[in-house]
Amino acid sequence: MSVSLWCEEVEDNQDQSLTETRPQGPSAGPSQLRAAWDPTVSGHRIIQRLLHVEERYMPSMLYITLIQRDPERREELAKWALEVCCECGCDEAVFPLSVSLMDRFLSASLSLPVSPYCLAAGCILIASKLTECDNVTADTLCAAAEYSFQPSNLREMERVILAALRWDTAAVTPQDFLPHFLASVEERGDGGSGDPKEELLSTLRRHSDTLAAMCACDSRFLGAPPSLVAAASLNCALRGLGNKGPAQLAVMSQALAELCQADLAVLQCYSDMIEYVLRQRLRSGLQQGPMEKDEEMENERPGTPTDMREIDF
Repeated sequence: MSVSLWCEEVEDNQDQSLTETRPQGPSAGPSQLRAAWDPTVSGHRIIQRLLHVEERYMPSMLYITLIQRDPERREELAKWALEVCCECGCDEAVFPLSVSLMDRFLSASLSLPVSPYCLAAGCILIASKLTECDNVTADTLCAAAEYSFQPSNLREMERVILAALRWDTAAVTPQDFLPHFLASVEERGDGGSGDPKEELLSTLRRHSDTLAAMCACDSRFLGAPPSLVAAASLNCALRGLGNKGPAQLAVMSQALAELCQADLAVLQCYSDMIEYVLRQRLRSGLQQGPMEKDEEMENERPGTPTDMREIDF
C-alpha cells in the first residue's frame, strides 16, 4: 500500500466573486494555490468548535449600540476596505477578518484614531498576513489611501492594533462556517455527482460569500454571530437559485438552523433582512430604471448576484 504526502495544491477557481474583480496585468499578482478540500476537517465536531470560539470575538454591546445609532462612519470604512481588498486581489477571507479586527479594536477603544483609513488599512494588513502566503504590502495600502498616511504610520498602527487585541487576531468569521455548512447541504441534497453538482456548489459559495460581505458592510448585522450570518447568507443563496421546491428549501433551512444552533424563525428573519438589504442596494444601483420595475422588485424575490460589483455598497 503506497502512501503519498502530496497535498495536491491546485489553482483556486472556486471564488469567482473576488477573482473577477482582481486587477489584470502586471499588478495582478500570482493566483492563489490551495490544497484540495479535505472532508475529514469538516463535520459536526468542527462546527461545534467554531460555535464555541466565535463568542470570544464578538464586539461589546455598548459598541454595537453606539454604531447602530450612527453607522455612517463605520460603514464608510468597511466599504473602503472591501474596495481595497478587491483591487488588490486579496483572498475572500481577508475582508471579513479585517472588518472583524476593526470592530474589535474600536470596541476596545471606543474612539477613532486620527487617521481612520490608516486603521482600516492596518486591519487589512494584519488579515492579509494571517490568511495569504503573498500578503498585500504596506506601500500598496498607502497608495490605495492616496498617501494620506505613510508606510511608517501604517506599521505603527499595526503595532497599536495588535497591542489592543493582545495579538489574538485569528477571529472567526462567516467565511469560516460557509464550507462546513455547504458540505452539510451537499450531504442533505438529492445526490448525484459530476460537473453540474460541482458547478452548483461553486455558485452557492460565490453567492454566499457575496452576501456575507454585504452583511459585513451593513451595521444592522453587527450584533449577529458569524455562524448566523453564514447560515442566513447560504439560505438566501439557496432561495435565489430557484432550483429547489418549497419543501426542499424548508428542509435545508431547518438543517442550517440546527447547524448554527439558532431558532428557525431567527434564521428566516435574518434571511429576510439580507434579501431586503440586497433589494435596497440593487435598487440604488439601478436608479435610472423605469418606475414600474420598482413595483415588480417589491413583490419579486431578488436573484443573488454573482459579483460584488453588482451591488451598490
